Formats: sequence, C-alpha cells, structure tokens
Amino acid sequence: MNIHEYQAKQLLKSFGAPVAEGAVVLSADAAEAAAASLPGPLYVVKAQIHAGGRGKGKFKEAAAGGKGGVRLAKTPAEAVENTRQMLGNTLVTKQTGPDGKQVNRIYIEDGADIDRELYLSVLVDRATGKVAFIASTEGGMDIEEVAEATPEKILTLPIDPVTGMTDGDAAKLCDALKLDGEARADGMALMPILYKAFVEKDMDMLEINPLIVMENGRMRVLDAKVSFDSTAEFRHPDVMELRDETEEDPLELKASEFDLSYVKLDGNIGCMVNGAGLAMATMDIIKHYGAEPANFLDVGGGATKEKVTEAFKIITSDPGVKGILVNIFGGIMRCDVIAEGVLAAVEETGLAVPLVVRLEGTNVDKGKAIIDGSDLNVIAANDLDDAAQKIVKAVQG
Repeated sequence: MNIHEYQAKQLLKSFGAPVAEGAVVLSADAAEAAAASLPGPLYVVKAQIHAGGRGKGKFKEAAAGGKGGVRLAKTPAEAVENTRQMLGNTLVTKQTGPDGKQVNRIYIEDGADIDRELYLSVLVDRATGKVAFIASTEGGMDIEEVAEATPEKILTLPIDPVTGMTDGDAAKLCDALKLDGEARADGMALMPILYKAFVEKDMDMLEINPLIVMENGRMRVLDAKVSFDSTAEFRHPDVMELRDETEEDPLELKASEFDLSYVKLDGNIGCMVNGAGLAMATMDIIKHYGAEPANFLDVGGGATKEKVTEAFKIITSDPGVKGILVNIFGGIMRCDVIAEGVLAAVEETGLAVPLVVRLEGTNVDKGKAIIDGSDLNVIAANDLDDAAQKIVKAVQG
C-alpha cells in the first residue's frame, strides 16, 4: 500500500525526522490560508499523486500552466494560482504511464535554501534477507541515471537484524553522503529514526529523494515516498486510515476485496492462474507467441467457486481484454471447482471474447468433464504451450 508524500512526512516526523512545515489542501480556496500559515517567504506547491517524477512531469491540460507537478511560489497568491492550475488536472510522469493521474490534493510546504541534494532509501534486500540502506551524494530527480551510469556513487548497506542500526552503520552512511559538522550530527540521529520507522511500521520501501543539506548546515527530509507490506496491514490500523482509494486502479481495488492478487497490465489477453510462479510463466509464454497479457491474476491455492467467479468478472470488466486464458494446476486447488467457477462466470457475464482453459492436477478429469459437458463456447487445451498458442491465435484472428 502506498501513501502520499505529505502523509509519509507526517509519519516520519512522528518518529523525530526533520521535516518542514506544510499543509495539504483540497481546493484552491484553502491554499491562501495554508500558505499564509507557513513561515515563507518561499513556498513549494506539490501535486500529491502515487507516482514519482512529479517535478519533470507534464499536465495534459493547457489550463495547468505548462509546468510540472512541483512548483515554487514567492507569495501566498502565487501558491493559490499554482494550486488552482494543478487541482483536477491530469499529471503524466514516467511512473504514471501515458494516462497519467488526476491531481486531487496539493501539499504546500515551507521552502528551503538548499546547499546539497542527497539520496537515501531503505528497503528489504532479498539477496541478503536484511533491511538495507541505499545512499548517494547524487540526489535529486536524476537518481535513475546515476544508478545506471555511475553505480560506484551509490552505497548499499545491509543492517544486521540482531543489532539493528548501530552507530557504526550510521557513520558509514554519513561518510557515503559526505556529511560533516551539524549535518553529520543530524545524519547520525536520522539513520536510526528511519530504521525504527521502517521496521515498526512494516514498510516495503522508504525513499527520501532528495534529502537535503540546507545553507545553514542542517538536514531536512525534502521529499518522501513510503509503501507498506500489505500482508502486515492488520497490525497497523493507523496506517490503513491513510489509504487513498482514489489513487488505486478500480479493478485492483475490487480484487483486494476478494483477496485476489491482481495487477492490471497493458495487453489484451486476460489471465487467471493459481500461483504467482505459474502466473509469471503464463504471461511469459503469451509474450513468447507474440501477444501481451492484460493482467497478472493469482486466485491462490484455496479459491472457492465464488472467488473464481469474481476473478473472472474482474478480468472481463477490463475493456482491453480480447481473450482469456485460464491456466490451473490443481494441488490444493481442485480443477472441478475451477471449472464450475469458470462456467458460472461465463453464464453470469455473457462472455463475448474467446476463452481457453487448461486444467491439470487434482480432479482434472472431473474438471474437463464439466467443461466438455457444457454448451458454452470454451476452448480446451492439453498443456500450457497448447493453451498459449490457441488463445493468441483466437485473439489475433
């Protein structure tokens, strides 16, 4: 689960991180009072969407003023005008895709005199099985280019889960960021704060880009992006209150209601599979035969007939889907349950696109008999390769 920048900063501030004063507004009318409540004289007006690259992004609408999603204002009146231009319009960045995201919230923050921009993030390093910090002196909007062109400028530091963040770890990170004086003291205090917040709140990722050293020598979290482990949400009702469902894909949101792992993609062949590995293999073989998957969908190992029916309805509600491949290997999941769910969904949705079903495993003969005994237009397949070729051929005509 992702949250907005202003929410991430409020959360980090509660742990003691240095964060500027700011206010979130939902209308241009509220922007003047929000800006006037800040010290000034410089204000930063930021579009709040669940995507990075806002500063380099572009709005689709001319009414947005031809600027990106992060703007400087020198007066409250200018902050109001920037807010008015951005609210309700569609911001396109590298991370939103061409459709972009509508801006429904604006964060107005007190400006800062920046001396240096740094990069710092915390994530789970699957190679070591530990929480790891990533630090670089090359912060700002071009960190992706830094990682590609000069990886030696980036330090990755795994943290021992037994000891947690030590003074030695914090010193290594401060050395990598070339901090001295008051900035180093701030850095030594900040690193344990970030580690504590990451672990206690079950975060997946915490990115501060940029982390700045100001002209007065002090540090500040200038931007923050946070995502959480969805499997740990039950432990954090306070975090769940931060969820903004308007930022989520409607189909993915619907899938979460039925405990389905669904991710919408840009192709035209819908996939319903049990098991993440098999789902990835299914998408790969669709691409191998020259087509593109429309989604990742894992119904899990213990899906019921009702759950399968809902999964099918979610797939068919995507207007980009021109054909569907059901690929089930029955272990815990029984093939006859899948077959019953598929047929129930076909009857309920009035399926109008080709459907290929491949079943294997527990009760496979019963499952195939259920499908073969129906009068619905379902194409049976013998194995995954056969299934992929049949659905691609059906979709491509």
